[in-house]
Amino acid sequence: MDLGLKGKQAIVCASSRGLGKACALSLAGEGADVVINGLHQDRLDAARAEIESLGGGRVTAVLADINTEAGRRELIAACPEADILVNNNEGPPPGQFANWQRKDFEAAIDANFMAPVFMIQALVEGMKARRFGRIVNITSAMVKSPRAPMGLSTSARSALTALCKGLSVEVAPFNVTINNLLPERFDTDRQQFMAELAMKIKGISQEEAVAEIHESIAAKRMGEPAEFGDTCAFLCSAQAGYISGQNLQLDGGSYSGLI
Repeated sequence: MDLGLKGKQAIVCASSRGLGKACALSLAGEGADVVINGLHQDRLDAARAEIESLGGGRVTAVLADINTEAGRRELIAACPEADILVNNNEGPPPGQFANWQRKDFEAAIDANFMAPVFMIQALVEGMKARRFGRIVNITSAMVKSPRAPMGLSTSARSALTALCKGLSVEVAPFNVTINNLLPERFDTDRQQFMAELAMKIKGISQEEAVAEIHESIAAKRMGEPAEFGDTCAFLCSAQAGYISGQNLQLDGGSYSGLI
């Protein structure tokens, strides 16, 4: 299927590794010109080389912190007429409600609410004027099934979900869509961190920690980043213009609710 992305311009935030890089790989593979972003030059250079090896769209790498106004300006300057925006950022670590202080909540809100909001605000009017826009926010399965240890993440990401649901209605007449991808247990550095945390807390081996992760998923395996990236690419496609305001869970069938 031709997704109609050849020549489209995309910004993928926090894309030097993990699910952000997976989205950039899939978009570039479909012929989109992709701007990637990260905080570490060596990791960013490696991601750019990997994406360029596909022989798809052009790749521009921007070393910038999207949690800062200056970093966002630099990223937007690299692609001021973006057709596609994939918002992504590192989430806060799990913890205990009793231990969280104001600075912890502020950091979570800055990274997982304010940063994506200001990226959308900077680009959405141009998308409306050009009558094409695809905005995808990478949030978390915890938005729909919150758990106390992930409260910093879910509180900020749920706020983004609510704001974007309302905005999606306003921009729909202009062929601009806003959707959220809710990942659970993909084989990335984040899950390596979670496995190491379980090893430390429970005194178990890495094999046992990974087995516990697999057992927590209905599919009994972690998701492959490419599966996530290709889903993102479809939501950005010409064919997905009638899908907006949705929260799509990629969790191996683990969510137990109906909606």
